[in-house]
Amino acid sequence: MKTTTPHASYRPGLGGALVLLGALAFATKPVFIKLAYADGARIDAVTLLTLRMGMALPFFLAAALWRGQSRGDSRRRGDWLALALLGLTGYYLSSLLDFMGLELIPASLERLILFLYPTFVVALTAAIHRRAIQRPQRIALALSYAGIVLVYGARTAPPTAHDTLGALLVLGSALTYALYLVASGHYIPRFGAWRFTAYSMAIACGAMISHFLLTRPVEQLAVPNAVLWLALALALVSTVLPAFLINAGIGLIGADRAALIGAAGPVFTLILAWLTLDETLTPTQLIGAALVLGGVVLVMTSRRKTTP
Repeated sequence: MKTTTPHASYRPGLGGALVLLGALAFATKPVFIKLAYADGARIDAVTLLTLRMGMALPFFLAAALWRGQSRGDSRRRGDWLALALLGLTGYYLSSLLDFMGLELIPASLERLILFLYPTFVVALTAAIHRRAIQRPQRIALALSYAGIVLVYGARTAPPTAHDTLGALLVLGSALTYALYLVASGHYIPRFGAWRFTAYSMAIACGAMISHFLLTRPVEQLAVPNAVLWLALALALVSTVLPAFLINAGIGLIGADRAALIGAAGPVFTLILAWLTLDETLTPTQLIGAALVLGGVVLVMTSRRKTTP
């Protein structure tokens, strides 16, 4: 009998394109968050994240109901427990840490720290499967991170009292998101990318709403209309859309390659921040952006070696 692997349907072109589109959508998140924090409503991370998750929840519930039945269902109780834990870790805890970190550090520094997660994913994947990191991945990793250093490494402002705490919070977000990506590559084939995304994200949304209700008065959700629109953009553009796109891409190319392609996100954040937040964009940063995109193209066009 022929056996299949989680990535038997390996399709680098389509999978890479889906992940890239998802990464670009996800990269709008820090800009929307900073705009919401700067609105003057004095909204905190938990409240803004609850608005985001609450607005996204109906879409994930609808997706779960639409694709709730599957033929040949052989999932075990442990699979459902793992999915619940991944939803709590990958989107609830990771998002909460990231939003809290963005209260303390600039968006550019947050992107630099958060996008260390591809390194964690590649290292974890290699360790779990006991295989060496392939040469194209090593080159892509070097190109991408050299580009990120050029893009954001010119930050010369001295650290403030809050920088260390903010950096540690975002680092925790990167670690938890990396764990989610590595494990999701194993469980997405069992549920299907659509169901896995809908179920795990619905769990994360429910956890965030519960967190708010246990720690904040409901009246705190009464925010200005401008913040509501930004929260809606966070829900649709930065949450629902990338969640489905990235998980679909992981199902086609694997978590390690998906994470490397996701390194294009900080470049898009840089350009968007330049356009909307009046941040600087220098020739050195443009060179760094080109290096990151070169690493992404290398990942998308390289072929996966089969392992015994």
